[in-house]
Amino acid sequence: MTLRIGDTAPDFTIDTTEGPINFHDWAKGSWVFFFSHPADYTPVCTTEMGRTSQLAPEFEKRNVKPLGLSTDSVDAHKGWINDINETQNTVLEFPIVADKELEVAQKYDMIHPNESATATVRSVFIIDPNQKIRLIMTYPMTVGRNFNEILRVIEALQTTDREEVACPADWTPGDSVIIRPNVSDEDAKEKFPQGWKTVKPYLRLTDIK
Repeated sequence: MTLRIGDTAPDFTIDTTEGPINFHDWAKGSWVFFFSHPADYTPVCTTEMGRTSQLAPEFEKRNVKPLGLSTDSVDAHKGWINDINETQNTVLEFPIVADKELEVAQKYDMIHPNESATATVRSVFIIDPNQKIRLIMTYPMTVGRNFNEILRVIEALQTTDREEVACPADWTPGDSVIIRPNVSDEDAKEKFPQGWKTVKPYLRLTDIK
């Protein structure tokens, strides 16, 4: 199944380290950072799970629920969490899906056979409160994710949902944003009373709080 930006995130009911969940019910009203791992008790995955746990206050501040996935069992996940907490100096509290039958991995196209026939690659899905997929990223098994980028893109999506703006290259919160080309100068005067800088007629920069 090929998923695209704007698709509704497929629903599923499955066991996790926090008990069974129905994904749509569990996620309702929140953003979701849904991410998969090749296997438990592996080095890169241990650092990524730990980093997600360490960033729990940052995710909460942005109304984001992290949800991990690996194709191992709940018992294996729980044993691994002990190692994560010990080695990454954290207390992991978000659920990890136990996708032993690859049901969810196949729905979300997390199995890439040229990497592995059974292990999931490092997929990232950012899903909004309307359960629409807003971003898809895929990392190979040997490369850990950039969590600064994950937080940045969540901030950017939330900013562009609030305002009729777009975010330029390397944007971070507090930087200038771009007024969208479909917003006329007349409309922009009302929407952006703080004013803007016109670099080109199609490139207008403004600052927002």
